[in-house]
Amino acid sequence: MKKLLLIISLLSGTVPLGFTEIAMAGTVPKKTARYISLAPSTTEILFSLGLDEEIVGVSLYCNYPPKTKGKEKVGTFSYPNIEKIISLKPDYIFCTGLEQASVVIELRRLNLNVYVSDPQNTDGLFSSIMEIGRITGKPKEAKALIKAMQDEIKEINLKVTAIPANKKPRVFIEIWHDPLTTAGDGSFVDELITKAGGINIAKDTKRAYSIFSPEEVIKRNPECIILAYMGEEGSRISLSKRFSWGNIMAVRNNRIYNDINSDLLLRPGPRITEGLRELHERFYP
Repeated sequence: MKKLLLIISLLSGTVPLGFTEIAMAGTVPKKTARYISLAPSTTEILFSLGLDEEIVGVSLYCNYPPKTKGKEKVGTFSYPNIEKIISLKPDYIFCTGLEQASVVIELRRLNLNVYVSDPQNTDGLFSSIMEIGRITGKPKEAKALIKAMQDEIKEINLKVTAIPANKKPRVFIEIWHDPLTTAGDGSFVDELITKAGGINIAKDTKRAYSIFSPEEVIKRNPECIILAYMGEEGSRISLSKRFSWGNIMAVRNNRIYNDINSDLLLRPGPRITEGLRELHERFYP
C-alpha cells in the first residue's frame, strides 16, 4: 500500500513527509526538510541536533547560536509574520507555550504542522528534546544531547550532595527590578538553584514567576543575590541604596552577581547546564 501511494505521489509531483523518494528510473535525492522556530529555546535545540540547513526561519529574538543571524526572520516572539511563515513552506514549526498560544492556534487553523515545547522542568525538557529529535529524524542525536546534559547535571549533583543543608546559601534571584520579580516553586530557575546547591528564599511563592515584596527579601535575608539582567539597576551599589537593603547579608558581603547570561537561566534549552554550573560557581566560589 505504501509503495502504491508513493508511486501516485511521484506521478503527481508531491511526496508525503516520511516517505523515501524512489523513482522508477533510480533514486531521487531525499528532500531537505524545512523547519521554522519561533522560540529561542527550540531554535537552540534544533541547532544542537545538527539541523542547520533545515532551519529556514527563526524569530527576531532567536540569537543563539551565531548562525541564527543568517536565517530568515519571521517576526517577533509574540507577533510572527504568518504570511512570511507560509511563504517559506515549512514542514514543521516549533513554538513554545503561554504567550504563543494564540499563534499556535492560528498556525494549526491553517493546517500547518506545529510542535509546542513548554517544559516546566529538566525532565520535561528532555522529553521535548526527544520528541523534537523524533519529528526531525534525529533521535540518536537527541539521545546523545540528553546524555551529555544529564552527565553535566550529575557532576554538579555529586558536589552538592556532600554539602550539609545548613551550609547551603539562601538565594534570591531577581528576574526584574520594577516591579521586583522572582522565581518560585515550579519554575526552571528554582530547580536550577536547588540543583546548584542553593536554597531559593522565594520557593514558597504560589506562582512560578511572580512579583515579590522588597520587605520580604529583607526579612528572609539572602546570602546570595543573582540578578538576571544587566545595567546600572543591576549592581551592588544600586541594591545598597534600596530602603534597608544595605543590611541584607548578600549586600553587606558583596555577594551580588549580575554576570550570568540570563539566557542560561531563563531559556529552557540545551544551555541550562551551563547556567547550572554558573550558579554553582557563584554559590561556592
